[in-house]
Amino acid sequence: MPKPDELIIDIAALVESGHSSQMSLTVVTGGAVITGRLAPEAVWRQRVSEVLTDSAQLSAFSAVFDTPVKKDGPPTHLHFHVARILQGTVGIPETGGMYRVAIEDVSAWTVGDFSYSDH
Repeated sequence: MPKPDELIIDIAALVESGHSSQMSLTVVTGGAVITGRLAPEAVWRQRVSEVLTDSAQLSAFSAVFDTPVKKDGPPTHLHFHVARILQGTVGIPETGGMYRVAIEDVSAWTVGDFSYSDH
């Protein structure tokens, strides 16, 4: 198992500390390119819970995301919001989604997010 990049762990730790949720990041994981803004895990869980609560079919799952965040050691996951999976010349979904990515699965990354234009 490869050792996760210390820089990305430091970035995730700063986001988790609540200093800013404006950090944009693009990562490659499992062959997918995900781009978006990082959020603290607690904020991410709250937003996912809200979305599920509003769903007639999925509202029972919202409680799973209401559980307290465990703070043992450095962050193990990145929590993206307003994020897209880049595929060809489009980002899916266009409006952005919520993604959780294991830091140990990130094979490449860069600061900033990417977007495409029709030009």
